[in-house]
Amino acid sequence: MKRKLAAGLLMGIMTCSLALTGCSKEDPAPTANVQETEEADEENVAPEEVQQEPEQTEAAEAEGGADLDQAAADEVAGLIDAIYVQTRTDETDEQCAKAKEAWDALTDTQKEMVEGENADPDYFGRDTGDASKDDPRNQDEIGENEILVVSFGTSFNDSRVADIRGIEDAIQEANPDWSVRRAFTAQIIINHVQARDNEVIDNMDQALERAVANGVKNLVVQPTHLMHGAEYDELMESVEAYRDKFETVKIGEPLLGEVGADASVVNEDKAAVADAILAATVADAGYGSLAEAHEDGAAFVFLGHGTYHAAKVSYSQMQTQLTDIGCVNAFVGTVEGDPEETACEAIMEAVAEAGYTKVILRPLMVVAGDHANNDMAGEDEDSWMSMFKASGKFESVDAQISGLGSIPAIQELYVQHTKDAMEQ
Repeated sequence: MKRKLAAGLLMGIMTCSLALTGCSKEDPAPTANVQETEEADEENVAPEEVQQEPEQTEAAEAEGGADLDQAAADEVAGLIDAIYVQTRTDETDEQCAKAKEAWDALTDTQKEMVEGENADPDYFGRDTGDASKDDPRNQDEIGENEILVVSFGTSFNDSRVADIRGIEDAIQEANPDWSVRRAFTAQIIINHVQARDNEVIDNMDQALERAVANGVKNLVVQPTHLMHGAEYDELMESVEAYRDKFETVKIGEPLLGEVGADASVVNEDKAAVADAILAATVADAGYGSLAEAHEDGAAFVFLGHGTYHAAKVSYSQMQTQLTDIGCVNAFVGTVEGDPEETACEAIMEAVAEAGYTKVILRPLMVVAGDHANNDMAGEDEDSWMSMFKASGKFESVDAQISGLGSIPAIQELYVQHTKDAMEQ
C-alpha cells in the first residue's frame, strides 16, 4: 500500500516537472492569449472608424443607385432624340414604340432625370389632353374626291382637337360629298404623337401615296398655314411631285391670303382675321366692347411665330389692319422677333408708352401649341408672360391660350378658301 502511494507521489512530481519545463520553451502563445491580443487591438481602433463603416457602405450603395438611375434616364433621352427628327425612315415606327416602352419602365425619379439634346421629362410626361378625342383622318376608302387638309401640326392634344380638327370638321361638314383627310408637315410632331399616344398621323408623302393607292382622281389641298411662308413653299413642292398622279389638283390659300407688296397692303382675308380675333379676345377677357377694354387700360398683344421668309410682312400688314379699324390698343408681336418691330422689348415699350396698364396676351397662330403654352404663357423667365411681368410696367398680365383654328369665323374662312380652290 505504501509502495503504491510513493509511486503515485513520484508520478505527480514528474508530471509537474514536465509541465514547468514545457512552459519555459518559446512556443506560440496559448489560445487565450491570442483572443486577448485581438480584443486589445480592437480596443485600440478609433471608435469613429468602426461607426463609419455602415455609413460608407450606404453612401456607396446610394452612389451606385444614382448612377444606375442616370444611366436608365440617359438611355431614354437617347431614344427620344433619335425620333426627334424631320425625316421618317423604315425604323421610325419601331423607334417610337421602343422609346415609349423604355419611358414606361422608368421610376418617377428616373423620369425627372431625362435630359438630352431635345429630350426632357415633358416629352412623355406632360399632360396635354385626351388624344382619343382626335381623329387622325388616315382612313382608306377615300373615293374619287379628296380634300387633304395640311397642317404643320402640334403635340398638344387639346389644341389639336380644338384647332386642327375644328377646321377639318368644318370643311367636311361643308363638303359632304368629299372625303377629308389629314397630313402634317412636321415629322418631329408626328413622331411625338405616335410615340406618346399611339396616334398615327400621315406626313405629306404618306397622305399623297394613300390618295394614289385609293384611286383619288380629284384632289384639293387646303393648308391651315397662316401665310405664304416657308412651310407653304415646302407643301407646294410636295404636291407638285404628285400632280401627274391625279386628274385635277387644286390648292387653297393659307389663312391670310396673298402677301402683298408692303406693310400698307391688306386684303379681305386679313380684315376677316382681325375682326374674328378681336371679337373672341374681347369676349374672353370679359369686356362688352373694344372701347370698354380701352377705357379700362387694357391692351391686347397678339403673338405670332415670326419668320425670316419674305412673307413676314404679313405681320406688319395685320398691325396696319388693326390700326385702320381704330383698334389702338392692339399690338402684333412675334416669338422670333422678325420683323424687328414685333420683338418683345419693342412691343412692351409700345404698350407702356401708349399708357396701358393691363396686358392680355393671345396667340396669332392657328394652333395654340408649344409656342402659345411655352413661349407666350410659360413659366420660364424668357417667356412673354414672364418678361412683361418682370418689366414692372404693368398692373396685370394675363394670357388667353386659344388658337385661331378654334374660332368659328376662322373655320368658315378656311371653308371659303377650299370652295374658292374648287371653283378655280
